[in-house]
Amino acid sequence: MSLRGGDPVEIGGYPLEARLGSGGMGTVFLARTSSGRPVAIKLIHQQFAGDDEFRIRFRQEVAAARRVSGAFTAAVVDAAPEADQPWMATTYIEGLTLAQHIAAEGPLDGAELRRLAIGLAEALRDIHRVGVVHRDLKPSNVVLSPEGPRVIDFGISRAVDQQTLTMTGRVIGTPPFMSPEQLQAPRGVGPRSDVFSLATLLVYAATGHGPFDADSPYMTAYQVVHEEPSLGAVPVALRAVVESCLDKEPEGRPSADELLVLLRDLPADLGGTAANGVVTGRTRDMNTQHHVAAEDTPVPATAPAATPVPATAPATAPAGPATGSTGTPVGRRPHRRWRPVLAAAVAVAAIGGGVAALKVGDLGGSGGDKGDSVAAPGAALPDGFEPWRRTVHGGREDIPDELRCLAHGDALFCGGGSVVATRIGALDGAPVWTVKSPGVPVQGMHLVGATDDTVLGYRFAAQDAPQDPPSEVVALDAKSGRELWSVPSGAQSQAVTGRTQDALVVGSAVVTVDAFNSRFEARDAHSGEVTWTTSFPAGERCAPVPLDAQLLAMCATDEELDASEVYHSTLHTVDRASGKLGSPIAVDGPAVPMGVADGELVLLQRHMEGTAPAGYDGVARVDPASRKVTYSRLARAFEGTPGMADGTVYVSGQTGLITALDPATGRKKWSRQTAVEGASGPVAGADALYFSSATGRVVALSPDDGRALWTTDPQADGLTGEQGASPRVTVAGRAVIVAAAENTVFAFDARKPPASG
Repeated sequence: MSLRGGDPVEIGGYPLEARLGSGGMGTVFLARTSSGRPVAIKLIHQQFAGDDEFRIRFRQEVAAARRVSGAFTAAVVDAAPEADQPWMATTYIEGLTLAQHIAAEGPLDGAELRRLAIGLAEALRDIHRVGVVHRDLKPSNVVLSPEGPRVIDFGISRAVDQQTLTMTGRVIGTPPFMSPEQLQAPRGVGPRSDVFSLATLLVYAATGHGPFDADSPYMTAYQVVHEEPSLGAVPVALRAVVESCLDKEPEGRPSADELLVLLRDLPADLGGTAANGVVTGRTRDMNTQHHVAAEDTPVPATAPAATPVPATAPATAPAGPATGSTGTPVGRRPHRRWRPVLAAAVAVAAIGGGVAALKVGDLGGSGGDKGDSVAAPGAALPDGFEPWRRTVHGGREDIPDELRCLAHGDALFCGGGSVVATRIGALDGAPVWTVKSPGVPVQGMHLVGATDDTVLGYRFAAQDAPQDPPSEVVALDAKSGRELWSVPSGAQSQAVTGRTQDALVVGSAVVTVDAFNSRFEARDAHSGEVTWTTSFPAGERCAPVPLDAQLLAMCATDEELDASEVYHSTLHTVDRASGKLGSPIAVDGPAVPMGVADGELVLLQRHMEGTAPAGYDGVARVDPASRKVTYSRLARAFEGTPGMADGTVYVSGQTGLITALDPATGRKKWSRQTAVEGASGPVAGADALYFSSATGRVVALSPDDGRALWTTDPQADGLTGEQGASPRVTVAGRAVIVAAAENTVFAFDARKPPASG
């Protein structure tokens, strides 16, 4: 809706475009960053600005939202909790809320309902892993974006390591979606309160009403605390899982991680609610056909926003807690553990439909026979290698970092976040030296590269040192870590190429973009001596792109970059001796460089919905010698993190589906559902491809058919489901080295991966 009279024209320097909505605590506006990126700004109502308790809550909301910013939430862009009228800007997520969708389109079912359940469980897991309890999961706080569900509004959440606010006499939340303990003792709720709320939300999504709905909020609250849920209209397979989450006692419910396991093992289409109580439809096919079909199911077009009117079931509240013949209070079931539900859900699903044979390892799960299905059987293990694990401390302990590593002989060099670079012994993880960066890191900018005697990384200026360059490329002596030289660096590659790669090591030289984003500069990597400079074409900005031992420049016009819509890129060969640019080769875009196949540069073409990227739907191949560009369409748009190894393109979906694509034809080679959500990769080892998430969970797949060889458990607390991350695995012979969240680096033998399960 358009702005109203009296609305501000800008907030915090962000020009406002529209009013998105208003609630009891504040108004949300659509705004734009200076680069054109849409953001949602929540402006707190003036009457709350002077309420000290409210300000504390708002500061906690900002802190919680920053902590959980990831693939399944709205990332915080900016905030001013101390302003006269506090505000917070987050990534704008396009789509209807779940409440609006149910009101306009009716309940969800089948694959759509299963995707929602898994997506929300993943969101909850990531929220809990960083120590935050949301405490207000409800349909209006779930946005159905084209990329999947997103959880928003952390207004009453709290970090479990923060002191809980004293709010005497207040129950904050929405009764139909609150847990019994939240209604009875709101100050002490933990993560499993969110699990209860998620279950009520899934019942609402499947039926259009909550499991405890009544004629008034008071009666609803009573039923939440004392009565059994109404689940008759919930598909049987989902019902078994939801029931375990609605245990009145928190310890009787699964954790978010455990819930995700239960949901993944439900049938692909969830079946229905047959009169005899048997689920209709098939169980999950462990050979992945049904997973692929579920991903291919089109999402219905969004409808105009509407106000949800959940159906209510009449109920009569008893005068007090009654007891049955067993002496157990009604609504207080005998304490039971949730774990048997998994077997029950799968067994019920099997009764009503065909059951595929379960093949160990087909899901990249934890039950594979590691003795018979080993990755890298022909590779050698470096002499003296033993499994190890290290944490590298950077210059900003308050900001979680992610390193990326490369092996060079018996040395391992890593960098990223607030670590310019560190040297670790590849055999035992022994630290040699670390050079730290004092400033706030730029997401996705990691190690530049290394030569025989030099390591190159990025350094970011401290906030209290505005005289320093915002970002620099720093050269370090490989043996000692001594700084050799540094140079201010531009940061244009993400906008031009879709990849964060602003400097490249080419042979014994390093090529950077100058601080003004106007030219390339080539230097001897060790001495820093400039060997050539080359200005960008007039009216364009460029980024370096590797092509085996060659160098290319990918450029886009200032107009398209300023509008954040790069559709007409050009590629130029770059003479490594002089820096001279070759004639431009036009490439239809948006296009992202992937790698090299048969001497040609392979690019994936982004599918756009309006100004928002929505996966990849084409492949472009550029032969610099003949200047020929060949295009192939993909069967559909594939969403996730792309990568390339050994001449094949791979896309890793947020929920663990990995698809192999032939860059010559665009045809799908294979798809494999894995247990590694938000994996980045691939990295090729001997007879294996490795994919890993921020949690350090690794899956090894056969490059021939995607067969899962083994999967490890998570090794660090990190967010999963992100897109666009660069590969986290480094291979040194048979040694697999993994960089995970919180600057965790660990290594193991590919034949003896960490025990799973």
